[in-house]
Amino acid sequence: MTAQLACMTSDVPEAGTFRVELEGPSGPVEVAVVRDEDGALHAISDICSHGAVSLSDGEVEGCTVECWLHGSRFDLRTGEPLGPPAVRPVPVYPLTVDGERVLVDVDGDA
Repeated sequence: MTAQLACMTSDVPEAGTFRVELEGPSGPVEVAVVRDEDGALHAISDICSHGAVSLSDGEVEGCTVECWLHGSRFDLRTGEPLGPPAVRPVPVYPLTVDGERVLVDVDGDA
């Protein structure tokens, strides 16, 4: 596991998102670091599996993020879509917090 500094905890708004680009094994990986409504942090692919748009522009509700374009909601823990039009999950990545630093691993299987 090769975790990279994604951001600081203060960069991620309450029940909101922060977009980062990290270096993956095959090149840049777009990641949305998301703080759910309970305050937990998650790392999920920033690219919607249906519309190929940025999930970090979407709304956070509970432990989900909604794609702003067509309204698909994704579970932040599993990446699974919770309704149409998306039918494919998006990758989720291991995230750890070290003090104020948010570390994300995009090297392994998401």
